[in-house]
Amino acid sequence: MLRMVLQRLMLGVITLGLVSLIIFAALEILPGDACTALLKQDAQGQRLLNCQKELGLDRPAYQRYLSWAGGAVQGDLGLSAHSNKPISSMVADRLKNSLLLGVTALAVGLPLAFAAGILAALRRDKALDLVLSSLAIGAMTIPEFVSATVLILVFSGWLGWLPGIVLTPPGAPLAKFFPEIILPVAVLAMVMTAHILRTVRSSMLEVLDSDYVRMATLKGVPYRTMVLRHVLPNALLPAINVVALTVAWLLGGVVVIEMVFNYPGLGRLMIGAISDRDLALVQSIALIVATVYVLVNLSADLLTLVANPRLRTAVSKRV
Repeated sequence: MLRMVLQRLMLGVITLGLVSLIIFAALEILPGDACTALLKQDAQGQRLLNCQKELGLDRPAYQRYLSWAGGAVQGDLGLSAHSNKPISSMVADRLKNSLLLGVTALAVGLPLAFAAGILAALRRDKALDLVLSSLAIGAMTIPEFVSATVLILVFSGWLGWLPGIVLTPPGAPLAKFFPEIILPVAVLAMVMTAHILRTVRSSMLEVLDSDYVRMATLKGVPYRTMVLRHVLPNALLPAINVVALTVAWLLGGVVVIEMVFNYPGLGRLMIGAISDRDLALVQSIALIVATVYVLVNLSADLLTLVANPRLRTAVSKRV
């Protein structure tokens, strides 16, 4: 097991290195740089050269990448080329806000998804199953910006119950974001619940159709006991990885939601950094999101290994 953990950690480090390199190369390919974004019409001649020298953009690309990567390893993300502020302080507030949005959506959607998925499987092909499955498919197929727009129209425009956009500044206390985050959380929870519900339902049905469950039924094992002690523990294991991917997506993949609701999170900060050609800031955010993906997936793998005795045995035999 220790060997597997070390292998996954090594793979994670390699992944983070590749992500930073790919982001750097992609931005290098684009025309212009941070100076052209800052100076706009004046980005020419000696003024452009002075700006590039001041920001260190006159150095070869590999030197700039190694300098940034070396600083990131030591916890120094550098300065923003656009605002000349420490990137760590800029990212801290936005990361805190994105975590607030993600954790709240998880707290709402996760119990709902598991409960609905279990009920749908236990009522297979019945009215409840058909309704829940249809709602889940609808939530998965409708784009997030459409769902967000509809919720804003109904609850903010027509009913006037909730604010349609977030006006609280990035550095405000987290409590200040309520009730402005109710609609963004609703959209995120809707999408997350749909994906996890479908996974839980499929896993439950697969286990319910297995031979050992049929044998237990023939032997007269009470249905409730069979579901609680045998079906649920085996059926919920595949959902762990889906939950892990969802957690990572909630942090780095909610750019559309943040843009629609004007939410000051990490996604909006990254969009602004790309527009300003702020290479160091873009790379830092990408690295943070990639780190979350790696850590969350590693945690999911370890949790699956601990919860599944057969996997522990297989790993022990390989080691």
